[in-house]
Amino acid sequence: MKPKSKILIIAGSDSSGGAGIQADIKTVTALGSYAMTAITAVTTQNTTGVKSIIPIPHKEISKQIEFTCNDIKPDAIKIGMLHSVDVIKSVLKSLSKIKVKKIVLDPVMVAKGGARLIDQDSIKILKNNLVKKVSLITPNIPEAEVLTNTKILSKEDMIYASNILLNLGAKNVLIKGGHLNQKSIYDVLVNKKNISFFKNKKINTKNTHGTGCTLSSAIATYYACGKTLKKSCSMAIKYVNEAISSRPNYGKGHGPINHLNTFKIKKNFL
Repeated sequence: MKPKSKILIIAGSDSSGGAGIQADIKTVTALGSYAMTAITAVTTQNTTGVKSIIPIPHKEISKQIEFTCNDIKPDAIKIGMLHSVDVIKSVLKSLSKIKVKKIVLDPVMVAKGGARLIDQDSIKILKNNLVKKVSLITPNIPEAEVLTNTKILSKEDMIYASNILLNLGAKNVLIKGGHLNQKSIYDVLVNKKNISFFKNKKINTKNTHGTGCTLSSAIATYYACGKTLKKSCSMAIKYVNEAISSRPNYGKGHGPINHLNTFKIKKNFL
C-alpha cells in the first residue's frame, strides 16, 4: 500500500511507547500515512510517571525540521511537546521557512502522571505567538484552563474558553472534554463561524496514556489526506475511542491505548 500522505511530527519521545513521538508514529502509520520526526526532548517514563526529561538543543530541533522538509515536504505537521521559549522560537522560525499550511498543535503541558512539561514563559509565547500560526489547537480542559485563565466546568465554559483562544489569533480550537465529570464526553470544535460538538460515551478506564498525542496526530493525518477539518476531527475522535476500547491493559499505571485497532492481521501472518 502506498502511503496516503506525509506527516512531520515535532514532539518529545516517550520511552514507554504510549505517548509522544512513539504514539504519533504509530497513529500516522496505522492510518496509512508516512511519518517523519523532529524530536524535542527525550523522556524516561513508564505508565506510572516521568522519571527524567532530557531537552534536545533548540538549534538541533530546527535542523531536524528543515533538513527533513527540504528533502520530503510534509502535507501536514503535528506539534506536541515544546519545553522552552528557545524551542518554541526555533520552531516558529523553521515553520516560516518550510511553509506548510496544515498544522495541528497539541499544547502538551502536563504528563498523564502529573509531571509538568512546560514552564510559564513557554506558555506565554505559545499563547501569544505560536497559536496564531497553526490551523488547529487541541487542548484538553486543564490545558485550556491554563491558556485562558478560566475555570471550565461545562460545555458552555468550553465554548467561552475557545473564544478566548480565537481572540488570541487561533483559527480553530478543539477542546477535549474528557476531564468533565459527565457520563458522555463532549469535545467542541470552534471557529469564528461555527460551533460543533462531538458526543461520545465515556469509557471507564485509567488506560488513556497518549490519547491527546494520538488524537492530534490522527487529525493531522486525515486533514493531510484531504478531509475537511471538521471531518478530520470526527474521524480522529472515533479512531481514539476505538483505540481506548481495545486497549491492551499494559503496565501498572496509566496504560497505553491500542493504535493497531485499524489493522486486520491475517492468521497466516502470525
